[in-house]
Amino acid sequence: MRKIGIEEEMLLVHPTDGRPLALSAEALVHGHDHLQTELQQEMIEIASDPFASLADVRDSLLSRRREADDLARSVGARTAAIASSAVPTLPHLTPDDRYDWMAEHFGVTARRTMVCGCHVHVDISSREEGVGVLDRIRAWLPLLTALSTNSPFHGGLDTGYASYRSQVWSRWPSAGPLPILGDVEALTAFEDELLATGVLLDRGMLYFDARLSSRYPTVEVRVADVCLDIEHAVTIAGLARALVSTAAAAWAEDEPPLPVTPAALRLAAWRASAEGLGGELVHPLTGRPASAREAVDALLDHVGSALEDSGDRERITDGVDSIFRDGTGADRQRAVFTRSHSLSAVMLDAVEATAGHPAEA
Repeated sequence: MRKIGIEEEMLLVHPTDGRPLALSAEALVHGHDHLQTELQQEMIEIASDPFASLADVRDSLLSRRREADDLARSVGARTAAIASSAVPTLPHLTPDDRYDWMAEHFGVTARRTMVCGCHVHVDISSREEGVGVLDRIRAWLPLLTALSTNSPFHGGLDTGYASYRSQVWSRWPSAGPLPILGDVEALTAFEDELLATGVLLDRGMLYFDARLSSRYPTVEVRVADVCLDIEHAVTIAGLARALVSTAAAAWAEDEPPLPVTPAALRLAAWRASAEGLGGELVHPLTGRPASAREAVDALLDHVGSALEDSGDRERITDGVDSIFRDGTGADRQRAVFTRSHSLSAVMLDAVEATAGHPAEA
């Protein structure tokens, strides 16, 4: 069975009002391989260990969330698995030659981007298989965005989106869907063409919706908001693995990928970012509007055999049903704001949800 690992970006926030705090260097002063600084000093990244078992991945991720929160508390902060700050803030760039270059070349896009995603790494047997997977998962990825939406507020405003993080991230010139590639040589040529423009610093700035990891033998799926509820994160990870396994099997049988253009995929991603599960999505098989439930049910049907093979069908089906029943992180944030009329309350609720420890206010 393919191993999976989850990386989560999150905010460091004030324990009583939820303001983001530029304390990542202080919180991570002793250094941890699975806890890293990020573009802004108000952010950190955590990573689970890779496991084949979803239960083991969940336990590892929860341990990392609690470890990160403990480190944050040691410097007077808390962690919040929220994809965008609901309250107004002015980010502080992390001192780093790479980030300095990005700020010089991309201006406010680098200096003001402070959004948190969830990246899922799924094992592949070769780069050849990996490209076959990239070609065959691309049409389904907007549904993972819809299921994970957790950024309706941004800088003190209700954005009207379920995942405003996706809109912010799309400002990077290399962000978005890949074309259908066919083989490793085509992927390399495509990447080299982009890098030859001089716009991007290096391959690390190829911010595709999914890509072959430069560090691990994995496909990295990068379209999800960081999730408030850890069970949502595990559901997204399980679906990502099932998509990769399904795509790898189709590639091995020379089944062609869905012939969807990058432009159409951008529209599907926009719809998922705007609506979450609260409206219509673009059905991957028809390219037409469909209810969120119908589109996600098509995803579950598409990966059904892979879920059976991994023993995850019941867990993932129940997880998806729970998200539809109880709402995404975006739904929870809006419900908190409706009750409290306070964006600080939204941030503090995220603190409590992240590691299971109540906030101080």
